[in-house]
Amino acid sequence: MAKKRPQTRATRPQLTDGEIPVVGAREPCPCGSGRRYKACHGRAAAHAVTELVHRPFEGLPGECDWVALRELVPAATVELPLKDGLPEDVPSVTLATVLPMAWPALRRDDGSVLLGLQNDTASGDISRDLADTLQRALTAEPGTPVQARRAPADGPRLQDLLDAEGTFEPVVHSGFEFWIPDTENATPEVTASLERANAAAIPTVKLAGVDAAYWCETPEKNHLRWVMPHPEEQLLDALARLHAAGRSSLGEGTRLVGSFRAHGLTVPVWDLPSGVGADDVEKPAAEFAERLTAALASDAPLTPEERRARGGLTNRQVTLS
Repeated sequence: MAKKRPQTRATRPQLTDGEIPVVGAREPCPCGSGRRYKACHGRAAAHAVTELVHRPFEGLPGECDWVALRELVPAATVELPLKDGLPEDVPSVTLATVLPMAWPALRRDDGSVLLGLQNDTASGDISRDLADTLQRALTAEPGTPVQARRAPADGPRLQDLLDAEGTFEPVVHSGFEFWIPDTENATPEVTASLERANAAAIPTVKLAGVDAAYWCETPEKNHLRWVMPHPEEQLLDALARLHAAGRSSLGEGTRLVGSFRAHGLTVPVWDLPSGVGADDVEKPAAEFAERLTAALASDAPLTPEERRARGGLTNRQVTLS
C-alpha cells in the first residue's frame, strides 16, 4: 500500500471585516472561512439592508410633510438645500412625489435634479435609498434618468446630505405638468405617463394655518388627513379625550373616523361633507389644534368613556408603512 501523504491546508490571508469584498451570496466568503458569503460576512450586510427603519425621515426638517408626500399627496414638489451646497453644474435639487415612468430620479437637460419620493425601495431604510439615488443623480449626464439599485449598507442617508437648518416647504400641484418644462419636445412615453398620472390624481390642498394637514376631494366625500409628530400612545389618548367629550370634529357634518400609521408617525383622518373645501376647514383645524394641545398636556387616567373612545380609534387604525 502506498503511504498516504499528509494533507496540508494552504494558509489563507486573514482579512478584517473592513476588507471583505462583496461577492455572490452562494460564493465562498472571501474571508477564508470556507462558508458561503450569505452565511458568513454577508449575513450582517443583508441584515443592514433589510432592517426596517421605523422613522426614516426623523431629524429632517418637515418630517411630517415628508411622510405626507410619501404616502398621501399625489403631486407636490419641494426645493431641497444640500448641506455642502449645490455643485456648480447643478442649478437646483427638487423633491417630487412622483416622476414620469416612475423614475427614481432625473437629471434634466439644464443640469437640475428631480428626486422621486414615491418609489419602491430595495432596503428597509428609505432615507438611505433616496440618498444613494440623489448622489448618483448629481453626477449623472444631463438629460438622463437615474435607475433603481440597492444602496450600499454603509452609504449616507438623507440626514447626511441635506441641510438640517434648511426649510421644507411643499408646493402642492393640481397635476404633474411640472415634469415637463418643454411639452413640445416630450417623448410619447413621457406624455402618456403624464396623462395617466393626471387622470389618477386626487385633488389635494395643503392647509396654511396648521402643519402637515392635507385636504383632499374624493367622489363620495372629502377628507382631511393630518400627519402629527406626537408619540402615538400620547396622541391616541388625547384624541380619545376629545372624542369622548364631543370635541373631535372640525365642524357640522365632519367626523374623526380613525388614523393611519406611516413611517413612525400617526395620521388622524376626518370625513368631511362634499361641500366642505380646504378653505372651510382652515379655522376649525386651527381651533382643533388648540384643543389637542390642551388634551396632550393632560396625564390624568382615561375615564371609561375615554377608554371606549380610544378603543374605537385604535380599531380603525390602518398601517401604511
